[in-house]
Amino acid sequence: MQNGTRAEQAGVPMRLLVANPRGFCAGVEMAVNALERMIESYGSPIYCFHEVVHNQCVVSSFEKRGVIFVDSIEQVPCGARLVFSAHGVSPAVREAVAARSLEVADLTCPLVLKVHREAQDFAAQGRMIALVGHANHDEVVGVIGEAPEQIVLVENVEQARVMQANSHARLAYLTQTTLSMDETRDIVETLKERFPDIAGPAAADICYATQNRQEAITALARESDVVLVVGSANSSNTMQLVNVAKRTGRPVYWIGDASDLQMEWFQGVDIVALTAGASVPESVVQQVVSYFRIEWNAHVDERVIKLENVHFSLPHGL
Repeated sequence: MQNGTRAEQAGVPMRLLVANPRGFCAGVEMAVNALERMIESYGSPIYCFHEVVHNQCVVSSFEKRGVIFVDSIEQVPCGARLVFSAHGVSPAVREAVAARSLEVADLTCPLVLKVHREAQDFAAQGRMIALVGHANHDEVVGVIGEAPEQIVLVENVEQARVMQANSHARLAYLTQTTLSMDETRDIVETLKERFPDIAGPAAADICYATQNRQEAITALARESDVVLVVGSANSSNTMQLVNVAKRTGRPVYWIGDASDLQMEWFQGVDIVALTAGASVPESVVQQVVSYFRIEWNAHVDERVIKLENVHFSLPHGL
């Protein structure tokens, strides 16, 4: 154990504030449980279009059990069993699947499906749609596929300021579900200032879990000397947790799991705040907690900022 924190010098152990909510959201929980059920029921191989969720620990675990992750439907043998990831797919992917007679389980998060339906509705109304999101993210690719000729991707305020629209076009906006609330608000406000008649979703597209985790780490970061965010490098919602935490002015470290932790980060530190992205298993979080208990004799304080009781049913047949 290191003995370098100011708190320890005063006879008080380091404190680890663990954010609640953290980790798995209802959509991830549904997708992971469904894939687990399929392995138990059917065995391997089971093919998955893209990573089932954006977490390397989860993906590696499923690969060891015979799940084959692919980025093209052509990689799936005709007649094989396939699942769609939690991020959703475009109509073109569904058509390709139908042409190959694949047995499909759709694990798309219901909150992502909501954005797809909104894109379909706005497109049917003849509207041009500004989709606020990140280029090449699986969710964004799927939504754009609903109406590629009518959807324009807007990634930041600067793009919102220069987006071109036909003077006679009716406009609408949608957002990716895993964005920063503050950044998205600025982009949408810019669009509304430029296009006062722009339509939007009846309810915000950013999902409850994204919002709750951002609020929780913001509250804990303000009490802390250092912030730790657990999640894979390709996780959009984890990236937003990092960005939100940085806005508090605290040092923020983004790790994949406990093996990434470095002792020097915590020299002279009294209070550490810990959270995890919505695709991170609780087992990975607890490995980080154990590190602080063992290496720093830390007192662990789980802070409940908001209760979550959202659950999604498994797809029909599972």
